[in-house]
Amino acid sequence: MALVAPSAVGSSPDTGQDAPRYTSALASLTVLFFMMGFITCLNDILIPYLKGLFTLSYAKVNLVNFCFFGAYLVMGIPAGQVVKRLGYKRGMLVGFLVAALGCFLFFPAAASRTFELFLGALFVLATGIVTLQVAGNPYVAILGPPATASSRLTLTQAFNSLATFLAPILGSALILSHLPDLKQLSASQAAALDVTAVQYLYLGIGAVLVLISLLLALLRLPHITHAPAPAGDTERAWHFRHLRLGLVGIFAYVGAEVAIGSHIVSYLGQPEVLNMPAREAGVQVAFYWGAAMVGRFLGIGLLRKLQPGRVLAVAAVGAVGLVLLSITTSGPVAMWSLLAVGLMNSIMFPVIFTLAVAGLGRHTEDASGLLSAAIVGGAIIPPLFGLIADSTSGGGGVHALRLAFILPVLCYLYIVWYGLKGSRPAAA
Repeated sequence: MALVAPSAVGSSPDTGQDAPRYTSALASLTVLFFMMGFITCLNDILIPYLKGLFTLSYAKVNLVNFCFFGAYLVMGIPAGQVVKRLGYKRGMLVGFLVAALGCFLFFPAAASRTFELFLGALFVLATGIVTLQVAGNPYVAILGPPATASSRLTLTQAFNSLATFLAPILGSALILSHLPDLKQLSASQAAALDVTAVQYLYLGIGAVLVLISLLLALLRLPHITHAPAPAGDTERAWHFRHLRLGLVGIFAYVGAEVAIGSHIVSYLGQPEVLNMPAREAGVQVAFYWGAAMVGRFLGIGLLRKLQPGRVLAVAAVGAVGLVLLSITTSGPVAMWSLLAVGLMNSIMFPVIFTLAVAGLGRHTEDASGLLSAAIVGGAIIPPLFGLIADSTSGGGGVHALRLAFILPVLCYLYIVWYGLKGSRPAAA
């Protein structure tokens, strides 16, 4: 199937824009994707930290994911309307400032040691990230030749993955390194935990976001316009079958990726896997996201030569095989096979996104809002994963945490189908 990017139907940059302006704009957008990845991946360190701080079950601590990714469902479509009204650049400015506010709210949340305030701060932070996603992803897809839309978005997503590689290392060093063994933390020890590291880390991130927004305000980015709707036209974004199925694809992909990433620390700490301390396991999370970074840089070339849908299907099959290998083995094999799933995840989001918005033209902003709302999979699937993990051990002595990984496997199987069949454009 030939990929048709949104720019192929009724959208174009303002006249007078040249290739160097595209290069400059894309370079500036890599900063946006870097910060989105860094902030999101810190949740993988924050979850075991909050689990110990508040002595929470797997299911309850996954409210972190529910609150963060739930913002995509609640705010995805409103963010799409904001971007549609203000434009891509101003939409990104709003996103950076709202995300900065969420970071600043971590200071009172940590000071009060109130889990609900942490969740509130995360929701505000996620609202800013949602707006950045809605503005940034379609802008990258449109800003250039249609045939290279997937590889272009994969390139910017690669810098997102660079951030997700660095975030666990920094988070482990600043947050987990000074903690006692989280698996044996008593209520009195939890009450005595120092929270200043979390406060200052998020204050620093908030300050960086404000600085980036100031620099972005000074940049001149190409302006994208879409052809107006014909008289009497009632067509809407959700009328496109490949978009509707792409919503499920994004839901499944994000849910699977987040469910795995959020539980690597706990998984590696299981006696039947490696019995690894939390700090050391937190560092290993970086390899999961680092593999995604490597895969995205490799994927740039592959997606220029091969059909994106087929590349997507092969990657999803690889993810299924690696997860099954991990949960049926132990020791280093179980660890490295699970971490290698990050390599398979690498191209999934940019490919699903560009396939889903292919040919939508003036509906692109609305479609981007819908696709961002579908990221709510990161709020739904991890808590379900946690409920399975909290259950009793399965038959044959298999630990319930391992059984929970069957849920991501089902998600990846759907992505295989979408890459091969569901992504073919056809209006309902």
